Amino acid sequence: MDVASILQLYAQGYFLMDNGDGLQWYSSRRHALIPLDERFHVPRSLRRALNSGAFEVYVNRDFAGVVEGCASAHRRETWISDELRQIYAVLHRAGHAHSFETWYEGRLAGGILGIAIGGAFIGESMFYYVPEASKVAMVRLVEHLRRRGFALFDAQVQNPHLERFGAYEVSEGEYRRLLRQAVGLKVRFA
Repeated sequence: MDVASILQLYAQGYFLMDNGDGLQWYSSRRHALIPLDERFHVPRSLRRALNSGAFEVYVNRDFAGVVEGCASAHRRETWISDELRQIYAVLHRAGHAHSFETWYEGRLAGGILGIAIGGAFIGESMFYYVPEASKVAMVRLVEHLRRRGFALFDAQVQNPHLERFGAYEVSEGEYRRLLRQAVGLKVRFA
């Protein structure tokens, strides 16, 4: 598939995954969104790590390292196949796949992998090697998306970790409506 075709399917609400049966397109009846407004919540327990200055934040400094971390850190099985890694690399070179990274003591500590289309950021995966690193990345990414004028941060699947930040679910129909609006915005991730 070419970049335009891949982006078109993401812009329609589909996402790629390899569940062991080869790379396929999926959609979901419910989508978890990270709020980009006052509903976003920074857990009190995270504030010390945020204010310590111990983590440095970078965009696309080690994209391949973030893809690798998302595929392997703390996981026995992964849905990020070699084929999907190659697709992420192509999307990255085209300016659509990005890594939002936290670094600790000069090394990659954690991060978030996602795809930006217009004003929509579709979070594909996150990982950490250092405790709190992915959480710090989440907070700093929300700040980044706000500054850039993004309207949608799709986290795909709700979980207790995301709920702590104020993530909420919407139906597939509502998601596609919000996605259409966000994709039409003229903003840049980096």
